[in-house]
Amino acid sequence: MQDPESWQDDVIYIDEKITLRSIHERYVDEIFTLVVKNKAWLKTAMDWPKYVLSVEDSRKMAQGNYMLHHRGYAKMFLIFQNETMVGVFSFNQIEPTNKTAYIGYWLDKGVQGQGIISRTLQAVIQKYAREGLARRFVIKCIVSNTASNQVALRNGFELEGCLKQAEFLNGEFHDQNIYGRIIE
Repeated sequence: MQDPESWQDDVIYIDEKITLRSIHERYVDEIFTLVVKNKAWLKTAMDWPKYVLSVEDSRKMAQGNYMLHHRGYAKMFLIFQNETMVGVFSFNQIEPTNKTAYIGYWLDKGVQGQGIISRTLQAVIQKYAREGLARRFVIKCIVSNTASNQVALRNGFELEGCLKQAEFLNGEFHDQNIYGRIIE
């Protein structure tokens, strides 16, 4: 395991406008502001936004995910468009033995529909498949989250099944689609 003193920020350049930067505590104010701005719609597809009540909540998330990122148990990147933070892309969990990465993402409502997640998804999958970190990539999303279901399908993921009542959100259980993509 790497010594925390030697950890450096990871940066992935997607294109001339989009850059990914690994999670770091210095971004907590921007993260918190972006979550608050998008909280209403985020809560329709994810449970965690309701627990983000202060900058300190964002700080704790950043600290925990920084450790997971640099130890290789997960990867969390902040998405920047023209140097402005617009969202998050992550491997919420990495199974090293199975070479499987579970993907999560969200974007500021104002920049959705521009292909940012698709370009990010393609670049990150290619990078980590080439490096041997993962060969199987998984997206799980509730059936009613049309946008995420479409992202998976547009990016070469295959619907592998539907997990019945697998996600508790807003006081009820939701069915969850599971998509997979394997890069040999």
